Amino acid sequence: MSLFADVIVDISQESLDRPFQYRIPVDLAGRVGPGTAVRIPFGRGDREITGYVIGTGQTPKIAPERIKEIAGVLEGSVGVEARLIALAAWLRDFYGSTMIQALKTVLPVKKKEKPKAQTILSLAAAEEEAEKSLALFRQKHQNARARLLEALIQERELPSQLVTRKLNVTAPVITSLENMGLLRKTVRQEYRNPVHVREGGRRSVALNLAQQTVADQITKAWEEGNRKPCLIYGVTGCGKTEIYMELIARGIARGQQAIVLIPEIALTYQTVIRFYRRFGDRISIMNSRLSKGERYDQYERARKGLIDVMIGPRSALFTPFPNLGIIIVDEEHETSYQSETSPRYHARETAVRRGELEDAMVVFGSATPSLEAYYKASRGIYTLYTIKERAQKRALPTVQITDMRKELAAGNRTVLGRKLRQELEECLAAGDQAMLFLNRRGYAGFLSCRSCGAPVKCPHCDVSLSIHRGGRLVCHYCGYETRIPETCPECGSSFLRSFGIGTQQVEDFIKKEFPRARVLRMDLDTTREKDGHEKILAAFADREADILIGTQMIVKGHDFPDVVLVGILAADMSLHASDYRAAERTFQLLTQAAGRAGRGGREGRVVIQTYDPGHYSIRAAAKQDYEEFYRQEILYRSMGGYPPSGAMLAVHGTCEDEAYLGMAMGYLKEFLDRLAGKCGAGIIGPAEETVAKINDIYRRVLYVKHSREEVLTFLKEKAEQYMEINEGFRKITVQFERC
Repeated sequence: MSLFADVIVDISQESLDRPFQYRIPVDLAGRVGPGTAVRIPFGRGDREITGYVIGTGQTPKIAPERIKEIAGVLEGSVGVEARLIALAAWLRDFYGSTMIQALKTVLPVKKKEKPKAQTILSLAAAEEEAEKSLALFRQKHQNARARLLEALIQERELPSQLVTRKLNVTAPVITSLENMGLLRKTVRQEYRNPVHVREGGRRSVALNLAQQTVADQITKAWEEGNRKPCLIYGVTGCGKTEIYMELIARGIARGQQAIVLIPEIALTYQTVIRFYRRFGDRISIMNSRLSKGERYDQYERARKGLIDVMIGPRSALFTPFPNLGIIIVDEEHETSYQSETSPRYHARETAVRRGELEDAMVVFGSATPSLEAYYKASRGIYTLYTIKERAQKRALPTVQITDMRKELAAGNRTVLGRKLRQELEECLAAGDQAMLFLNRRGYAGFLSCRSCGAPVKCPHCDVSLSIHRGGRLVCHYCGYETRIPETCPECGSSFLRSFGIGTQQVEDFIKKEFPRARVLRMDLDTTREKDGHEKILAAFADREADILIGTQMIVKGHDFPDVVLVGILAADMSLHASDYRAAERTFQLLTQAAGRAGRGGREGRVVIQTYDPGHYSIRAAAKQDYEEFYRQEILYRSMGGYPPSGAMLAVHGTCEDEAYLGMAMGYLKEFLDRLAGKCGAGIIGPAEETVAKINDIYRRVLYVKHSREEVLTFLKEKAEQYMEINEGFRKITVQFERC
């Protein structure tokens, strides 16, 4: 039986939707698969070009006699494009998506942007000849020619833009000197560089004994052939970044490049400075706020080996380095490493797969590892390296818990408990800095009716509207906005009151209570503009503010040596969410927030304000005790069969028609139920998502649980086949997610 291959002939997204089918010769049958670089006859003249296989099959898509045959497989080293296409094929198979979706994830540059080019004018004649011509130009009062030639004699070469603008020389004058053989034009391509660092001079930090030991052990294991991913579990402030940079420097010395994943754009500023100090302008960044031209240029710089280190969120994982040697995933526990669009990949597992394809070292790091990573490390799937002390022997901060129920009983209804207020007064009096963390944004949470209890919701999304300044109610999912109503939309009552608290309200309260304090606020509303994160963080680092108030983005990985006090407001706000990871998320958030204090010379202090002081995640976070939390949490996960002790697949369905979506997801559940009975899987749902409607699109989810990942892969593939042959599913969108 004949085998056929789908081949793309150009790695650009205009062409990704048009693969061409070729017949696989019998002698190449075992050598052609996704990612294989092949030689193919193309076009009317059958000129031979390079193509990349994105899939194989036994069914011809056009008349068999019209299908050309692959001429051969490219021998020698396989290019980075082929390895990225193989990674895309893995994404498609493991997470579930079309190959086109996977390719557009892995090869994210949509189209070639017009490169920036600069024309350079240089002196072409010998200096003696040039001086004679200059004298002649002056004698004949050819002033423009004289100005240009005199400048070239002095500088030897000049940008044409400077010549035309500053010397007031026109293009015909430039051409005339070129025709005389006095100057030559050369065009140099310029790459847009998004890295703007004021720091000067390279410098390296000497590793302490613990850091040096970990770096040496990882290097030694790799050189001895141990290809297991590594997990560095180190307390906040232990100096994991210095270990990363040492490992990267060793790779660069071998002619390799490195990818450093960070969870948030907000972390880019400080991370870039630290890496710039070590590696100079051989680093670059990748994030969603870059222009198309900037993004294209960074990929081109990487592809051509003009940079050694790429720093960015999960999309930076697909940087096309020709000789990738190490992948670092910092703060690997962060939820932002999970994609929310198809394929719904996780950067942790995808980094491991890319490391296998590239034969690159993969290193994870966190002070609060995900249960998935720590579980694998405890079973020898990852190699675990532990650091229990902060760098330079600095002490961990002292942490106190304030029971806000007692504060309320004592008549304190403000956002600050008495202990935090006292600590804040002492901190400001000593000239130190403080951070106040709140897991909310908006002005005052949501609006609710005291009469009927109904919150004021978005008409397009199943969420409460958030109160903002100026009497506005805003939906943070679809952007819907309206004025605060005078009466309840449900019952007509005038007893509408705000619930919860937002960063703007905290900012107003702090400014009122501490009028001499300089306050900065950092949340999604204050960082919308390009470089918004960097401006706020730079101002705080430069001591332009005493207090930084913010949401989750202020507590993740930042290093401010003058921050002595961290206050955590409403610590348990995320604890009772309808998510089996709620306790883990809360522990990680509180531990990371506490870790911002005392990273300089003075001991840090942390105050956690909570309405649930007895919960094990809050108690463990106060003690900075990950092992205690892990022992308790893994017990609950094992009892419920939840990851990482079990495997789970989420099947997300969306549709504008609520009834149709419910019916379709019901049919899918019935189909999976029949298969699940044979392999011992459990099916839960379908049920409404946590947010059941966004922008008039209804959302349902069902979960598939089994102890083994390969069973979930089998059920996913069967579900895809079932939906492919049933046209009714074309009206809904279905995405798969590994939980």
